[in-house]
Amino acid sequence: MTDDVVVILTALDLEYEAVREKLTDPQLHRHRAGTRFEIGWLADRRCRVALGLVGKGNHPAAVLAERAIAEFDPVAVLFVGVAGALRGKLALGDVVVATHVYAYHGGTSEDDGLKARPRVWEIAHGPDQIARHLVRTGAWTTQLAQGGTTPRVHFGPIAAGEVVQDSTVSDHARWVRQHYNDALAIEMEAAGVAQAGHLNGSPVVVVRGISDRADGTKTTTDGASWQPKAVANAAAFAITLAVELVREAHTSSPRTQVDTRRNPTMSSAVSNTASGAAQVGVQAGHIHGDVWVGGAPPSAPSDLPSQLAELRDELWRAHRLGHLDQPTYEAAETELTAADKALDDPRDGSKLVVALKRLRGLVGDVAELAAKVAAVIAISQGAL
Repeated sequence: MTDDVVVILTALDLEYEAVREKLTDPQLHRHRAGTRFEIGWLADRRCRVALGLVGKGNHPAAVLAERAIAEFDPVAVLFVGVAGALRGKLALGDVVVATHVYAYHGGTSEDDGLKARPRVWEIAHGPDQIARHLVRTGAWTTQLAQGGTTPRVHFGPIAAGEVVQDSTVSDHARWVRQHYNDALAIEMEAAGVAQAGHLNGSPVVVVRGISDRADGTKTTTDGASWQPKAVANAAAFAITLAVELVREAHTSSPRTQVDTRRNPTMSSAVSNTASGAAQVGVQAGHIHGDVWVGGAPPSAPSDLPSQLAELRDELWRAHRLGHLDQPTYEAAETELTAADKALDDPRDGSKLVVALKRLRGLVGDVAELAAKVAAVIAISQGAL
């Protein structure tokens, strides 16, 4: 998981633009299969957003959501856009956060009629809690346009199918009402995104603005510009949620937590005491990670090929996520290749260290990557 990246996907261009205008310094990111994402910043560069357009329908939404998750390894995927209301309590412009997503077109046709075989995906507990807290505090409303009415945020199921519903009396509308009568809204992509998130272990949150009532008045509400109004509200909630998801990922990282339960009889306070000529090595209550005494971590020269291979993977990852621009990435790749060549000839040990030091200089702005290069330099110097 990359703990400062949230993927936001939309189906329509106007939805994409509503999110994009919230981003700072969006940069183009080309996927090798041709998909174009834009990576921008929120909250004074504390949260990065990878924004993508999936088009209409659950199938393309699933494919491109899978692609985005594999490419960016995000904290979460947010799917943002408009939907039709299925309940009278929802006003135009209100926001719905999906507690469940129904793929309602599954079924079996028998002699006595069509029987539903639904699939459903539930929102993860953590993002659900964060989203509800944002509603309670009202923090997300600072992103709304000034002077308008503050929309309400509703939590409940969303139905996702393959048709645009604009009737309350059609066979399709009766089917949805009969089998999915707790759904608050209806749309066409969320099931695909939810399935991709489920298969990849990535939390998905669907945020929809209500732009019509799915009752035959869609032409009228679209003509009254309710689509851009509704998606602006959904985008305002989604980007606030994105920032909070990243903040939560940072504060709840397992690396910052200490388990003191493994040995309740052992105190976390340690006193090292020696008298006369006695010496104390290491005395500790709990140790997390590796510990070396008296110098750098032991490492054999045979470790270096795997270390360089890991560096190459980390370098590509940093470039892919926008930490390194193309010229810097290419220069860093050149130095890493020089290090590989030097490793093949034991007489070129000094060239290996020089190439790695140049690499460290190139990636110095990426703290985690620079630290890993420094560790490999230490191993290389110890192996000379």
